Amino acid sequence: MTCPAPLGSGVTSKQVFCDVLIGRDPSAGILITIPPHKGDVTLTFDLHNRHTFSEEQMKDPRAAYARYTASVGALTQDNTLISRAVVQSEFRTATELIDRIAGGAGPRGLKAVAPTGVESITITVPEAESQVSILGEKLTVERADGTSTFTSAGRPIAIISNVMIEYHAPPARPPARTPAAKAPPKPPVKAPAPKTTP
Repeated sequence: MTCPAPLGSGVTSKQVFCDVLIGRDPSAGILITIPPHKGDVTLTFDLHNRHTFSEEQMKDPRAAYARYTASVGALTQDNTLISRAVVQSEFRTATELIDRIAGGAGPRGLKAVAPTGVESITITVPEAESQVSILGEKLTVERADGTSTFTSAGRPIAIISNVMIEYHAPPARPPARTPAAKAPPKPPVKAPAPKTTP
């Protein structure tokens, strides 16, 4: 998997988390390369919402609440949509974070952004495809003070993890047959000429 916007590794799960950015160009998305295969391919991953955690905000339950709805698309390299996926979750307390991400400047070296909510996604990829791109489409955030919708390109709106592919390898090619060596031509048989009587 090629992740253009890695979020980091989970402190507890050790899973690698990758931000999903809104976009229209498949080459700029999360690229999942599929090895040579026969038949359709099954792509699975966990899709999470993206929450910016604040200890200060947690002091006010009303301010801490958020309901996220993020939609992403799986596309071929010629920009054909294979399937869409949606994750919707609510955040109220820190226990609803899937994990914390290491490598931040915050307390205990944790990043403020963390995955929350999870939707296990399964997508069937047609046999002809050798690569899939995951791109964000839209994010809706509902809070106590109103609702916001985000659709601008380049904005991170969701997180994926645990990306796996299941496929059947193509049958092995039989080894090329070496042409049988030709037998050398047999030399002419020499025999004495028959005698003739006068």
